[in-house]
Amino acid sequence: MRSLANIPVEANEGADINLSPLIDMVFLLLIFFMVTTVFVEETGVEVQKPSAASAQQLEKNSILIAITEEGKVVYGGRQIGVNGVRGLVARLLKEHDLPVILLTDQAALAGVVVDVIDECKLGGAGNVSIAAQRE
Repeated sequence: MRSLANIPVEANEGADINLSPLIDMVFLLLIFFMVTTVFVEETGVEVQKPSAASAQQLEKNSILIAITEEGKVVYGGRQIGVNGVRGLVARLLKEHDLPVILLTDQAALAGVVVDVIDECKLGGAGNVSIAAQRE
């Protein structure tokens, strides 16, 4: 066996590993996953959705508004109330033409649900759906 002490210093210089291509690849993968990820803004509250036999899968990109059992209207984890729905929907529809999906609790009052649907329509929403679980 040869010891490293006998090898000249010039012979060890070629043993460096170039990490630049590895770092470039990591950044490319990071950018790829950031661009291809669908960002869905959750409502921030849990609701017991009613079940329906005709429930369909809707788009992932949509405006999600929750109506709780107590009649609170929530978007993005904060309570906006029925009066805040029209402005919110109008502002979000300026950026993108998205459907509005209402996540209503099955015990929510019908009057609040109708008021929220009305405010969504007045805000410019062409498509307002109510989320349900498939039976």
